Amino acid sequence: MSTKFVWLLWAGILRKPGRTLLTVFQIVIAFALFGVLQGIKTGVDLAIAAARADLLDVRPKVNGGGALPLAYLDRIKALPGVKVVSLLNGFPATYQKPTQGLYVLAIDPDDKAWLTESPEIFKISPDGLDALAKSRTGALVSAELERKYGWKVGDQIPLLSPTTPQTDGSDVWTFNVVGTYAIHEIGGEGNNLIVINNHYLDEARSEDRGTVQHFHVVTTDPRRAIAVADAIDHEFANSANETRTESYRESAQSQLRSIGDLDFAIRSIVSAVFVALLFSTATMMAQSIRERTVELAILKAVGFSDRAVFCLIAAESMAVWTAAAVLGLLLATIAFPYAARLVPGISMPWVVVEIGLAIAVFIALASASVPALRAARLNVATALAAQ
Repeated sequence: MSTKFVWLLWAGILRKPGRTLLTVFQIVIAFALFGVLQGIKTGVDLAIAAARADLLDVRPKVNGGGALPLAYLDRIKALPGVKVVSLLNGFPATYQKPTQGLYVLAIDPDDKAWLTESPEIFKISPDGLDALAKSRTGALVSAELERKYGWKVGDQIPLLSPTTPQTDGSDVWTFNVVGTYAIHEIGGEGNNLIVINNHYLDEARSEDRGTVQHFHVVTTDPRRAIAVADAIDHEFANSANETRTESYRESAQSQLRSIGDLDFAIRSIVSAVFVALLFSTATMMAQSIRERTVELAILKAVGFSDRAVFCLIAAESMAVWTAAAVLGLLLATIAFPYAARLVPGISMPWVVVEIGLAIAVFIALASASVPALRAARLNVATALAAQ
């Protein structure tokens, strides 16, 4: 591309600065919206695809129903296709203020096999597990909670939990910090958890002894996960404590379905915005060509071919759309962490940026094609004689 062509391109873009800025603003907002919405959708899809199909969650069949007997653990372990079974227990609590809510998660620190099979969920060092097993009232806290409350190993943490009284009637639980943990997502609680020894919880509480809230099962083969889940639920069908078992992937898909057809909603919104923007910019381009009829006729008179004029108009559209799309997608990338709070744990995939730039190029060419074709076919004598 010659220097003269670049100057002509720049002059055409800035011929009406106000109109150009309005067009750029519209495109930036459209692509910021596209980036955030499509980024959430693509991020959710990737998160669901990454969710493990071989990791099952066994919980009471009725939400809010009674807990599951601890004796279920051995019965589940004996079923075909089951590789590892572990328990998860716990209760909500507050620290110092009612607004400082935490969740006390109880595990079996002797169950190292399950933690080995599920490293993306729990990341507890062997030393941390040993310390938890040796201390009756021991607790592991996250680095986030250490920073937030200034906790350190050796500190005592008093937590209030009226829903889980102890055998002495007290609803204040006191734990000793013996180490730290790193954890992915468990029930949306993230790092806002305190991990304790389930043996202590079970012996110290006054209610629901010998029960757990969840069992987590790792299957021998992800392809057998559905069959294993059905077998677990069948094992306890018609009992006083029936179960509902689903994989982490099924759970993620269920959560997505609960908020409706996200894919349809996002595509509808984005498509409507881009179609409206296509007609708007095409109209502006047509108006610009009509205003520049004499200028374009002079270019053709001094030797510019039809193809060169067509490419000049198309390049103007491409330059505006591409620059504005980049700004919009950059804005979306900056804003995405705030929007992603609706779906914790997802990030903006680069494929969204690539798709956005491809859409920008397509719409730029589509909106400029008719005006550029009219400019290329412009009759020099007729255009000059009309002035």
